[in-house]
Amino acid sequence: MKGLFVDTGGWYACADRTDRAYAAARSARDAWLADGGLLVTTDYVLAETLTLLRRRLDVAATQDWWEHVQATPRLRWEWVGMERAEKAREMFFHHRDKDYSFTDCTSFVVMKELKLRHALTVDKHFTQAGFQILPTA
Repeated sequence: MKGLFVDTGGWYACADRTDRAYAAARSARDAWLADGGLLVTTDYVLAETLTLLRRRLDVAATQDWWEHVQATPRLRWEWVGMERAEKAREMFFHHRDKDYSFTDCTSFVVMKELKLRHALTVDKHFTQAGFQILPTA
């Protein structure tokens, strides 16, 4: 599968026109889709993104984003569930030298499981975990 994992930072950058990564993130996402790729995200990332958008923007912008996500072609939602959450918990406590969030760890578990190498994000933790970040700086 030619999947691009979309993290909270990637979703946010695509939603907020004032974000410094707005144009680059949208361009990377659109190019991935135009090339026949699939976007992949998780329920944890979507929950985190909804909260971030509502806090930084407003309810109307958040609702617009949600409706856009629902209409996004070739979007695969992965549910974390108990088994993946347990693997993420192990990673979260094992990597004491990193300040990974628990949501990051669930994302890494899903990416490894699905053999995804690329993430649309502004989060350096994905590079630390061995993944390639889009957009490139």
